[in-house]
Amino acid sequence: MSIILFTDNIDEYLKEDDVIDFGNKSIIQLADVLYQGTSDEVEYIKRAYEYVRDNISHSADINENVLTCSATEVLEARHGICFAKSHLLAALLRYKSIPTGFCYQKLILDDETAPILIYHGFNGVYVKEYKKWIRLDARGNKEGVNAQFSLEKEQLAFPVRAEKGEEDGFVIYPNPDAKVLEKFKSYKTRTQLWDDLPIELGYNP
Repeated sequence: MSIILFTDNIDEYLKEDDVIDFGNKSIIQLADVLYQGTSDEVEYIKRAYEYVRDNISHSADINENVLTCSATEVLEARHGICFAKSHLLAALLRYKSIPTGFCYQKLILDDETAPILIYHGFNGVYVKEYKKWIRLDARGNKEGVNAQFSLEKEQLAFPVRAEKGEEDGFVIYPNPDAKVLEKFKSYKTRTQLWDDLPIELGYNP
C-alpha cells in the first residue's frame, strides 16, 4: 500500500473551517479531556480515534434520521454517518496540531439489498514520532466490522473487493470532498441522503 498526499503543504491538513470546526467549545473540551493523562501524541491519536469509533454511533446503526455533518453537530448529536464521523475525528486531532485528512473508498452499499457502488469516508493521520501517515476508520464497529488502531498493520472497517468493482483510495485529501458536502447540503434527513449517497468525488470527477 502506498499512501499519496494530495498536497505536500502540511498546513492544509491543519485548517479549521465550518465543517472541521475545532474552535468550538465542545470540541475543545472533549479534546482536552481525552488528552489528559496521555503519555505522547500516539496515545492521544489512539484515544481520540477510539472515542469517535466507540462513543459516537453510526446513524444508520441506530436508525437515526437526523443528518449531522460538522464536527460540532456530530458531537452534540452523538451520531453521524461515516463522513460525518471523520469530520469529528479530524477536528479533535487538528485542534492538537496533528495533521489529519480525508480518505475515500468506493464500496458496495449492501450485497443483498443495495448492490450499488457508493463512497465511504474515513481519515488519514500523520504520526510525527514515526514520520508516517496511517489510515484510520472510525465508522463504528458492529457484527462483521472490526476496525482498529494500528501503526503497522492497517485494519479498516471494510475489505475492498476488487472483483466486485470496489476501489480503495490511497490519496489523503486536506478537505472533505466537495461533492460529499453537496449531498449533506441537499438533504435534511439521513433517509433522504441514503437514497442518493455519493457515487463520485469532486476531487476525481
